[in-house]
Amino acid sequence: MEQEIMSKAEVLIEALPYIQRFNRKIIVVKYGGSAMIDEELKKNVIKDVVLLKLVGFKPIIVHGGGKEISKWVGKVGMEPRFVNGLRVTDADTMEIAEMVLNRVNKSLVSMVQELGVKAVGVSGKDGGMLHVTKKFADGEDIGFVGEVDKVNPKVIMDLLANDFLPIVCPIGFDDNFNSYNINADDAACAIAKAVNAEKLAFLTDIEGVYRDFNDKSSLISELTVEEAEKFIADGNVGGGMIPKLQNCVNAIHEGVSRVHILDGRILHCLLLEIFTNKGIGTAIIENKDVRYYNENE
Repeated sequence: MEQEIMSKAEVLIEALPYIQRFNRKIIVVKYGGSAMIDEELKKNVIKDVVLLKLVGFKPIIVHGGGKEISKWVGKVGMEPRFVNGLRVTDADTMEIAEMVLNRVNKSLVSMVQELGVKAVGVSGKDGGMLHVTKKFADGEDIGFVGEVDKVNPKVIMDLLANDFLPIVCPIGFDDNFNSYNINADDAACAIAKAVNAEKLAFLTDIEGVYRDFNDKSSLISELTVEEAEKFIADGNVGGGMIPKLQNCVNAIHEGVSRVHILDGRILHCLLLEIFTNKGIGTAIIENKDVRYYNENE
């Protein structure tokens, strides 16, 4: 019993320097994958983010909802279609996507508020936050899919200043105020840059970056930008990881201090990565930055 109590104390003490270091700093959490489908995972991710808020961080959630959109597209008798992993989004699909994403958004707001923290859900259209241009897939027109070209973070900064937790769904607008669906990774990256986030965390369905994808013991706890760029150039990572790593590299170049790739299927992955010396995913850091984790532990 005494050992169990001491173990709990040690966990709290290990977290202390991280709480001190990131107090009042902005962290953007890109929330998607299985962590959005499984109810237990969903509740625990929200608990993690609420805890970050209550210990002094300034979290922002940017969420996807691709699986939910596909479900509703199927319900109305339409067939989801993808080109290079991007959803072909005609006007009817865009209408469904916007409704579904706003529904997901408000459900996350409710979950945060149940835990006693004030949250506000917004779309990238609110306050002119996410301006886009049309995105093409290898030259092919895939409809209302947007590439973020300008971010106006005023709405988010105002919410943070007034102690709200902003929850953003990735819908943007073009010069003619048409609605566009935005890849949630891209939206999270653009927002993290615009608000000068200290951290950007991607919740995914993979454990992190491996030196050898077939060897699960080769998970890398930490990568410099230079090392990440080499991985991308060599094509040593699974295809789905290359755009994610590229987003991580771009975010660091644009001023985000650290980017984390985490397995959202692991309970409390955010807390384990941010508050423990070894973490559980992969952190990408600047070349000149000191190693984040304490190698003596």
